[in-house]
Amino acid sequence: MSDDKAHAGTPIPDLGNGAYKPLEMNVNRRFIVAAGGAAVLWPVASRAMERALGIASALRLHDHNTHTRLVLELSQNVDFSLFRLAGPDRLIIDLPELDWAVGNNGPSAIGLVKSVRFGLFQTGNARIVVDLAGPAAVKNAFVLPATGGTPFRFVVDLEPTERAKFTASLGPQYRIGQFGAPPTQVASSPPVKNPVPETKAAPKETNRKKIVAVDPGHGGVDPGAIGVSGIYEKIITLAAAQQLKTRLEGTGKYKVILTRDRDVSLGLSERREIARAAQADIFVSLHADSIANKTVRGLSVYTLSEKASDREAEALAEQENNADSIIGVDLSHESQEVRHILVDLAQRESMNIATKFAAKLIDELEREVKLVRNSHRFARFAVLKSPDVPSVLIEMGYLSNREDEIYLRKDTNRAKLMGAIVRGLETHFAQRQSASRL
Repeated sequence: MSDDKAHAGTPIPDLGNGAYKPLEMNVNRRFIVAAGGAAVLWPVASRAMERALGIASALRLHDHNTHTRLVLELSQNVDFSLFRLAGPDRLIIDLPELDWAVGNNGPSAIGLVKSVRFGLFQTGNARIVVDLAGPAAVKNAFVLPATGGTPFRFVVDLEPTERAKFTASLGPQYRIGQFGAPPTQVASSPPVKNPVPETKAAPKETNRKKIVAVDPGHGGVDPGAIGVSGIYEKIITLAAAQQLKTRLEGTGKYKVILTRDRDVSLGLSERREIARAAQADIFVSLHADSIANKTVRGLSVYTLSEKASDREAEALAEQENNADSIIGVDLSHESQEVRHILVDLAQRESMNIATKFAAKLIDELEREVKLVRNSHRFARFAVLKSPDVPSVLIEMGYLSNREDEIYLRKDTNRAKLMGAIVRGLETHFAQRQSASRL
């Protein structure tokens, strides 16, 4: 396995008129996201940050018959912690933020390991997600000190275990190691991030700037769809979200909250709660999916419904709702929260507002871009299940279609789309304000 060299440039590659070449991305580092699969590239930290980070230079897997060993070579000693999740079976390894210089060719699937992904989980926290071939126990986890020409080595040994034993100790409350929590908290249940408050947020002031939460889909260890040229959905959505933020704030009428402003992983509930904490007036989630039929292209707008408008909408929602599994989020409490939200009358009002907003968006967007048939669709997207923030999800196009992908790579085309969204928001809020005066 060869080391990868640093590449100067900005964290987001040029999405302009030039052809996108995934092996020549103008980013600071490129690194592997799959073991036993195609090599893919992810941008990480800036040059200034790299100098302060440890470096991960190699990743190896070894099958020792009785156990499978993962070895990560590091430039310095690190704290770590790990825990396991099911559905699918995964080992989650949390480390300090690292400069990932592992290279383009990851290890093949071996023993108990099906694949390995790496990404920035949150600022200061790198995450490795190890997809398991079956239930596995952590036999050993330790860091070997550097000796002579040998770097520090982070080692994890996995051994087969029974399903019942595996499921009996799942989730962050069974975290092994110290990274991310003081020793007294390692064996206790982690605090709930942004819990859903039992009471509705205070009414929003009429004359203040409207607050728009913009959610760039995917990110970090979850790249989203991969386009026909190799570009990632997470890169397209972040670039589009930043353009939308600039356009909205340029009007002087809006305060814009981005759920993420860099390549970082976020859980679906966390995205919703960022909007709720900001008391957002509207939540807009941006995506660019892919489907098996590469001839299909066009934009669509989704709003929440437990009954999907069609099979494609249902499949897409199911795929997007699995994002938390990709980034290694514990979903054990999600069903209770969702049940609570779905019976909340406030959410029904939010759904009605979102439906009306979607219609206005489509009126503006159809002037700029090709829309799919039945462009307003309904599905049970988890990211749209905020109880008191009207929420829409915009599929800007299909990265599996060459024409859509080329269109979305171009800054000028995305600017047209974002301009149409701004006009849709203007009409929406103007009508809402007029209605409030009656």
